[in-house]
Amino acid sequence: MAGGVLPVGKLPAGLLRELLEAAEPLPPEVLLGPAVGEDACAIEVSAGVLVAATDPITLTGSGVGAHAVVINANDVAVTGVRPRWFLLAVLLPVGTTVDEVRTLFRETQDALAGIGASLVGGHTEVTPVVRQTVVVGQFLGLGEEGRFIRTAGVETGDVILQIGPAPVEGAAVLASEVGARLEAVPAPLLRSAQDAIQEPGISVVAPALEAARLGAHALHDPTEGGLATGLHELAEASGVALVVDGASVVWFEPGLAVCRALGADPWGVLASGTLLAAFGPDAAETARRELGARGFEVAGIARAERGSGVRTRDGGSLPRFDSDEVARVLSEG
Repeated sequence: MAGGVLPVGKLPAGLLRELLEAAEPLPPEVLLGPAVGEDACAIEVSAGVLVAATDPITLTGSGVGAHAVVINANDVAVTGVRPRWFLLAVLLPVGTTVDEVRTLFRETQDALAGIGASLVGGHTEVTPVVRQTVVVGQFLGLGEEGRFIRTAGVETGDVILQIGPAPVEGAAVLASEVGARLEAVPAPLLRSAQDAIQEPGISVVAPALEAARLGAHALHDPTEGGLATGLHELAEASGVALVVDGASVVWFEPGLAVCRALGADPWGVLASGTLLAAFGPDAAETARRELGARGFEVAGIARAERGSGVRTRDGGSLPRFDSDEVARVLSEG
């Protein structure tokens, strides 16, 4: 891609692909390395396969410790491996109080306890470089039988299940950060958006591990760029085309209300809390039924075909958001 100033958010997919392709070849023990659309890496060790993932939390200053736990745990869980060990790097702005740090660590430990994982290391410092708390988390898990799932595992004919509504994380961030611009949102919907990190929540660990048990070919955790970009990443990583049934998508109504009030496209809003799972056509209905019986909202929203790209059933193209709609709204002040 041409030179110039980068937009806020993830690096554009084309640039990231260029940078990764220029890297040195990976050693043989790296079974899954960095690639557009993949959420974690996988390294062969004597005890099985070590899965690792890292992500920062930068779009919100609220509950960042717990947020980092869940976001990074999701990235390990979508390989079908249980997240177990967490490292935490915390950069605190000048003026941070002792009580604020205690709250951050308490929330982090509570989130770890909720998924049965442990804090095993990290780094903390107060620095004038940041204006709000920045947390970078790293999660590790061990596939003791040597098996893991790739985002790139979608096969032609697979049905893509959406597990959990969208956009949950985006609704919570926007309601927290720009609440003064949401007077038009009915109070009950606004409260639900503000509480969305807790209910319905943004963890996909439980459904990801269950989907893996049920035989999912591929799993993906849409985050920046929303559900639309998550579908594009899934298709691109797997070398297939996806045909999306937009009428079947499970939407989070408070999130839609917030998006309408701010002029944001819900397809491109932070979508943590949603899981995409690819199943063979014969297994998809069983998986949908079993996941539904465990209390998850599930719908078949796409089918994989030969080709490339993501389009709707009526032949239209589904946009890809290289810059998340949340970042765009926040940049407007």
